[in-house]
Amino acid sequence: MLGIDNIVFISILVDKLPAAEQKRARLIGLFLAMFMRVGLLFVLSWIIGLTAPLFTVLAQEISGRDLILIGGGLFLIWKSTAEIHQSLEGAEGQTAAAVKASFFSVIAQIIVVDMVFSLDSIITAVGMVDQLAVMITAVVVSVALMMLFAAAIGRFVNEHPTIKMLALAFLVVVGVVLIAEGFDQHVPKGYIYFAMAFSVGVEMLNIRMRKRSKKPAHLKSAYADEMAPK
Repeated sequence: MLGIDNIVFISILVDKLPAAEQKRARLIGLFLAMFMRVGLLFVLSWIIGLTAPLFTVLAQEISGRDLILIGGGLFLIWKSTAEIHQSLEGAEGQTAAAVKASFFSVIAQIIVVDMVFSLDSIITAVGMVDQLAVMITAVVVSVALMMLFAAAIGRFVNEHPTIKMLALAFLVVVGVVLIAEGFDQHVPKGYIYFAMAFSVGVEMLNIRMRKRSKKPAHLKSAYADEMAPK
């Protein structure tokens, strides 16, 4: 469940790359997610130490974990908002230098997001199980499932502009939730996932209705065919 956000964000990031590089970037991103999670499992004492308070701000204790969550939340909000703006009002086509993304810049962004989501999922796993082998097996299996469905989810998100906007909007929500968690304001994830599921269900009905009307939505793509009719 905690990997769904990761898949959606990676799919949106790799969509900024040419089609020939997208699959490789997606696989590298998911492999990084797996190795980061397994690596964190081998330094459990360090993870536990991240929850120890480092300093206090306005009577609020801030730990290393809190700093990572707050920073990751701000990054998600910034990146998702920038992507929404680009998709709706940005330039279109390969000559739009402002929307181009290099392969390594996308990988760097995936690493940042993987770090945030890995920390959250590993702390959850540590709280659920005591056996390291069980946690590592669960991590490997979960990332394998992510790899299995990532391409299909990515295609679906990018082929349906309204779903992409919905996904970006929820990534903003996830960013806000991460910041709230960083300040020890717990938001039950069940509420977030229920809202996501309900919104996606409604959008599925909208997509079905739009197919009947034959008036598909359109967003501006950074790598749109410049020769295509406007």
